[in-house]
Amino acid sequence: MEFKEGSSWKCCFDPETGLYTAQVGGGVNCKLFEITKEIYDRVDDPDLKWPASLIHEGRMLFMSVNDRCGPPYTVVFDSDYKKLCPWSDACVSGETWPDEMTDAVVEVLESQKNNREQRRKKREGQNKKG
Repeated sequence: MEFKEGSSWKCCFDPETGLYTAQVGGGVNCKLFEITKEIYDRVDDPDLKWPASLIHEGRMLFMSVNDRCGPPYTVVFDSDYKKLCPWSDACVSGETWPDEMTDAVVEVLESQKNNREQRRKKREGQNKKG
């Protein structure tokens, strides 16, 4: 695996899978993303002032929040996040949102449009099983 790191972010290219992934923050207060090669190539550009904002253009896989604004919580957008980011130190924090709530958020928020297709396929597969 190949890595690029900066202040509160880390990106990874896995040559075995061809995947580009990233983490912003760490531990119980972080976000994981699947990113593009273009984002990976640009993230360490010295002229880029806010690399984390570029990483946020990727597809969010996981979000763990543990701050002073309320109780800790976790949102799992892609249940394969551990397989996609085996290198990450992300930790579940507090209660994990139920799939139904996560699905509703993905359908409503423009910032989660990159997750709609994956979540819909997952629901479709679960409906066929049940």
